[in-house]
Amino acid sequence: MAGMTLEQLKIFLAVAQQLHFTRAAEELYITQPAVSAAIHNLEQEYGVKLFHRIGRHIEIAEAGKLLQVEAQKILDQVSLTERGLRELNNLQRGELKLGSSLTIGNYWLPSKISEFKSRYPGIQIDCSLANTEEICVGTATGQFDLGLVEGDVKPALQNTLEYEIVGSDRLQIVVGQKHPWFEWGEIDLTQLTKTLWVMREPGSGTQQRFEEALQNWGINLSELNVILVFNSGEMTKAAIEDGVGAIGISELMVKKEIQLGTLRTIQVIDNREGNSAITEIVRPFFKLKHRQRFQTALSKVFEQMLISSMLDGSHQHGSKSVI
Repeated sequence: MAGMTLEQLKIFLAVAQQLHFTRAAEELYITQPAVSAAIHNLEQEYGVKLFHRIGRHIEIAEAGKLLQVEAQKILDQVSLTERGLRELNNLQRGELKLGSSLTIGNYWLPSKISEFKSRYPGIQIDCSLANTEEICVGTATGQFDLGLVEGDVKPALQNTLEYEIVGSDRLQIVVGQKHPWFEWGEIDLTQLTKTLWVMREPGSGTQQRFEEALQNWGINLSELNVILVFNSGEMTKAAIEDGVGAIGISELMVKKEIQLGTLRTIQVIDNREGNSAITEIVRPFFKLKHRQRFQTALSKVFEQMLISSMLDGSHQHGSKSVI
């Protein structure tokens, strides 16, 4: 029994994706007869039909669907193993694949990547940005070596992903100059339901934390008058600079506008128990990795750098009411 080869699996996956022998051959820069021979040999070896030939078209058969899933796992593992072997050179070259939620990727992560690149200049870092939910899924499916998010990992992925706090920031209520709160500087909880709001989309870590804060304050999201929903913090920020709405946003994203005076942070007073405590919404930044997938040396070193950075920069939040 000869057994299947990696080359046969690569050819099979190309055909399964294209559902066309000639296009698969073009994609792989080999001849169409070579593609046909590889599929024929697999079918003969294991006595199965991988594709149904219907006229001039093909459809993937049940055996083909099974092989497609398993073949992709095999080739992914081979790719990771090859990367691991290439890294046996004192981290002089290699690639690190990161996935980051938008706030972290735009405002917190760049300095960490710069620090890492200064230590390991030969390493290529590929960083993709998306919302928290998409980064969690991408890390679970092996798209990223490490994920960085500020939202929660959904229960369905918690057995797949290992997560650890590597930083934090604060979520702040912010308004523009035309908003009446701009002159006040602070409000009590009851006033949160008496203004217009601009929000992030479901799946955003920022939105998750803001909704959690509302729940802790005894306020249902449906009680707020939400007029706009955007899929980026920059868009929510732009919407209120010349408008009358309020937003919940990372302090990292509005630092410059606060300094320039075009936006103002509004303190929320929790006076439900007569204490008049100033609330503070602190949200953690989580590092994600797959519990079972092979972890490259590069990934381990970058992970350790993040943890060390957090320990060096840890601080207390005083006597405010922290959520």
